[in-house]
Amino acid sequence: MSFLTGLVAVVGLCVYPTVKYLDVLNDTGRPMSFSRALPDGVPGPAPAVAVDPAVRMPAGPQAAFRTAATLGDGTRIGVTTLRGRKSGFTGEVWVWAPKEYYEDRYRNSAFPVLIALPGSYGYPVNYWSRTDLSLQRTVTDLAALGRGRPFIVAMPVLNADARHYYDGSDIPGQPRMGTWMSDDVPDLVRANFRTFASRDGWAFMGSSSGGFVALKQVLAHPDRFKAVIASGPDTRPDSPLWRGHEAEMRANDPGRLAERLAARPGGPEVFLQFQIGTQERGRAGLERFIERYAKGPVHAHLHVIEDGGHNARSYVRGMRDASLEAISRVLRGPTPAP
Repeated sequence: MSFLTGLVAVVGLCVYPTVKYLDVLNDTGRPMSFSRALPDGVPGPAPAVAVDPAVRMPAGPQAAFRTAATLGDGTRIGVTTLRGRKSGFTGEVWVWAPKEYYEDRYRNSAFPVLIALPGSYGYPVNYWSRTDLSLQRTVTDLAALGRGRPFIVAMPVLNADARHYYDGSDIPGQPRMGTWMSDDVPDLVRANFRTFASRDGWAFMGSSSGGFVALKQVLAHPDRFKAVIASGPDTRPDSPLWRGHEAEMRANDPGRLAERLAARPGGPEVFLQFQIGTQERGRAGLERFIERYAKGPVHAHLHVIEDGGHNARSYVRGMRDASLEAISRVLRGPTPAP
C-alpha cells in the first residue's frame, strides 16, 4: 500500500458527514447467536438437516459473538475474537447474516459468503461493520430486487497492527495474514453458518489496500474463491516488509498469479470485478491489468463510478449500481424448501 493510497483511504473516511445510526444501542456488546431469534421477535429457523451435498452445515466450534450493531430490519452485526488455528494470529471478525438466513424456508439451504476488507491498515476495526456505510443495507436491497444474492458478510481486521501493512500475505518472519484470510476467517464462517461446500458460494470484496488483498486471495486460491470486487486497488505488492524476500513477494503478485492461472487450460474460472471512481487515480493501471491478464479462465471487468472518489461511500454506490449484481450472477444463492 503506497503512502498516498493509505492516506487518501483514511482521509476519505474522516470527511464523511455524521449519519444517524439505526443501531439498538442497548443491545451493543451483548452476547448473541446467529442461530437464535432476531431482536424483533422473529424466531430462528427450525433445526436444519443436510439434504443437499453442496450444503455444509455449521459443525462448530460455536464462536462467542457479541452484538456490534443492530440494523433497522432486526438483523445484527456480531463481532468475535478469532484465534487463528492455522495462522496463529488473533484478531476481531465482524459477521452479518441477511434476514433470509433466519427464514424457515431456507433452514436447509446454504448461503453465499462475501469477505469484505477495508482500506488503509484496517486495524483494530474493519470499517465495513459501520452501519452508516450501508453495505449490509445494499446487500439486502439488491436481494429483494432479485439483482443480488443475500450474502453472509464477514469483515475481518486487515492487518496485524496499525504500524505495518502485510499485503494480506505470509511474509517470512511476520504474522501470517495470508493464511488468516484464506483459511482462518473462512473456517470461522463455516463453523457457525450454513455455507456452500464449493467455491461457487465464496467471494471477496475490498477497497484500496483491502482491494489488493481481496484480488490476490482469489487469484492465489481459485479453488476456494470464485469472484472478487476490487475497488480502487493496488495491483502489485508493496509492503516494505518484503525487503529481503523478493521471491516470496513475486509469488504474491496478482499479475503473476493471474498470468499463471490464465495459462492453465481448463483452469478454474475466476471473475474479477474492478471498480474505480472518475475522481481518483488508477484507472489506466486497471485497464492495463485487464488487457494483459483477462484471458482464458480469468474474466475481468471494470465498472467506472461517475463522480466517485477513493472512499467507501463511492464504492458502495458502485456495488449498488453494478458490481454486486455482476458477481451474484456467477455465484450460488440459497434455495428455498419446496
